[in-house]
Amino acid sequence: MLTQALLVDDSRSVLNFLKRLIEAEGLVEATTFLDPVEALACARERVFDLVLVDYEMPHMDGISFIRTLRTLPGCADIPIAMITSRQTDDVKMEALQAGATDFLPKAPQSVEMTVRLRNLIQLGAAVRKLNDRAAHLASEVAAATRKLGEREEEIILRLALAVEYRDNDTGEHTLRVARYSRIIAEQLGLPARLCRDIYLAAPLHDVGKVAIPDNILLKPGRLTDQEMAVIRTHATIGERILADSGCELIQLGAQIAAGHHERWDGGGYPNGLMADQIPVPARVVAVADVFDALTTRRPYKEPMPLDVARDYLAQNAGRQFDPACVEAFLSRWDEVVGIATGQATLPQQTSEAALSPFISGPAGSPDQDGAPGAAAAAV
Repeated sequence: MLTQALLVDDSRSVLNFLKRLIEAEGLVEATTFLDPVEALACARERVFDLVLVDYEMPHMDGISFIRTLRTLPGCADIPIAMITSRQTDDVKMEALQAGATDFLPKAPQSVEMTVRLRNLIQLGAAVRKLNDRAAHLASEVAAATRKLGEREEEIILRLALAVEYRDNDTGEHTLRVARYSRIIAEQLGLPARLCRDIYLAAPLHDVGKVAIPDNILLKPGRLTDQEMAVIRTHATIGERILADSGCELIQLGAQIAAGHHERWDGGGYPNGLMADQIPVPARVVAVADVFDALTTRRPYKEPMPLDVARDYLAQNAGRQFDPACVEAFLSRWDEVVGIATGQATLPQQTSEAALSPFISGPAGSPDQDGAPGAAAAAV
């Protein structure tokens, strides 16, 4: 690939001389401009490896040109030589401070000009090679980071699915809670990265249920007080399982596992936190989890109709739930219904798509009539 040079001088004869000289060995392709303003406009659209610019020009002098050029994308490191007959120290210092690499005399001897230009051409080619290599490495690092992120996401979802398969025969609850949580987080105006992380960590909310005996977890009838106390330990157990991880998503999962059964009014468990004491991600998942629990069949209850579950959330905003989270959830009700009924057209995350063969479908039809079971669903 030829080295691309930008030549700027208000003298056409000088430009023609420089162009012939710099292209003499067939290694450089030069683009010339008499007007520095037009040259800058071109530099905003094209990438150059080398720039030669006159010092004294109309509209803009060479130092101002260099200073502006250095601010353009891709121009921070390229060699720039200023052509001037004023070789005073103050001019040189100002040019160097503006970003000049070298100086070429206005009336040079041909040998001097040839040698200096050859050095600048070699430097420009070397800088381009380094920049190309850096861009390639950055692309490889980005691809590797993306792949690691996808694997991290998949591992988290598979862990969550493993827990849920003890509770029922489908992984849909995990993904619905994740989708509902993303809706709430987005509608609250949380940063995009946090919305994404809540979406990915939300499926870990019930990971502590791995320690709950089947005779309690799968009991079809009402739980006794002792059984209720046992099943409530899943929040603390989940936090212990996920605590002290070096992975930020796992850390967020621990926060959600510990706090998704806390109540806005302080009547929840395991720590009796209230209002702003409860971490925001846990407040988000609390709404998503209870809504999905209410609207799907469980061993102890039939699914609640969607409009009844909606009323339940609205009635308990400010008591069981953060009112802002409930408002955010209900403000995108059409999307909620789409997710609940399996009609949503939201794009799947990479890891979610990878797990689709393992997910059998909704556990029960959300629009069937049945006993509300709100208290049991909130466990």
